[in-house]
Amino acid sequence: MHSIRLWAVRQARFFEGVYRIFEPVVVKLQPLWNSVGYQRAEKPVSKLESISKGLLFDCKMCGQCILSSTGMSCPMNCPKSLRNGPCGGVRANGNCEVNPEMRCVWVEAWDGSQKMKGGDKIHVVQLPVDHSQKGSSSWLRVARNASTLSEDHNEASR
Repeated sequence: MHSIRLWAVRQARFFEGVYRIFEPVVVKLQPLWNSVGYQRAEKPVSKLESISKGLLFDCKMCGQCILSSTGMSCPMNCPKSLRNGPCGGVRANGNCEVNPEMRCVWVEAWDGSQKMKGGDKIHVVQLPVDHSQKGSSSWLRVARNASTLSEDHNEASR
């Protein structure tokens, strides 16, 4: 998995483009998610998400994906689960202080973000992980949030 994850970070711009196409499709499927029900859709969608993102990004399914903000490097692979940049123990060679054989997830994130058009999103401070969402689909959460924002906008327009 580690070698595939490193490859995905090197291809960050490509995956950024894929995500820019994929996200609106998931959001446009909002009527389907509503008719099926989010709770019923959760299991199959989260399974598909886990398989695809697990293979490509070694995703840990925190339920609050920020791959598009971290150069396609999943910060949940950090042994310290740091969500907003590296700890003070990154070794001179860029490897992790906890696992010296592993390149620091945040060094990877920085490298990946520099390849992306939206690479400046790495500077956005992330909220702490809500562990109650672990294993849930961030794809469905994006669709639900977009739907809520759209409904709020429609109500404000009336």
